[in-house]
Parts: sequence; structure tokens; C-alpha cells
Amino acid sequence: MSFRERVYQITANIPKGTVATYGQIAKLAGSPKAARAVGMFMKTNPFAPRVPCHRVVASDGSLTGFSAPGGVMKKKKMLLGEGVRFVGAKVDISSFWNPS
Repeated sequence: MSFRERVYQITANIPKGTVATYGQIAKLAGSPKAARAVGMFMKTNPFAPRVPCHRVVASDGSLTGFSAPGGVMKKKKMLLGEGVRFVGAKVDISSFWNPS
């Protein structure tokens, strides 16, 4: 399985109501320094909504690029609709996914 395929597989398993970081997904996929590559894969995600790229955020909880119409405002609306909590413009850390 390629790194890209592992990234999409991991992202597909992020539960509704939680988020993961680009770095967290890179690490889980076996390349801890490849967070930017994960971002590119999310930008070009051909499997949305089955692979919920809107559930991937920056390590500080910031909402970064979202290529769907509406951009990051749409991403925030989708996350709020799933029950993700925010503190100001950033995702509340308690909403971060913890795959055991």
C-alpha cells in the first residue's frame, strides 16, 4: 500500500465529531515528517465524503485550506454540524482524535 493510500485509509477512520492533524496522520501512515504531503492529499481527495478530509486540521487546531466550495467557513460549518467544539476560530483540543 502506498503512503497516499495509507493516508486516505487512516483519514476514512476519523470518527464523526473528532478531528486529526496533518502531522498525526503522517505519523500514523509511517512518515512523521510528511504533514505537508498529507495536506496535498487532502486537497486532491478523490474519495470525499467517504474520506472526510474536512476532519483534518493544523496541529494548533486552526482550520487550514479546504478546496470545496465555501473554503474554511464550509469546513467549520461541517465540523460544528458533527459536534466538534471550537475555542474562537480553532478546534478545541478535546475534539482531537486519539486512535489507540
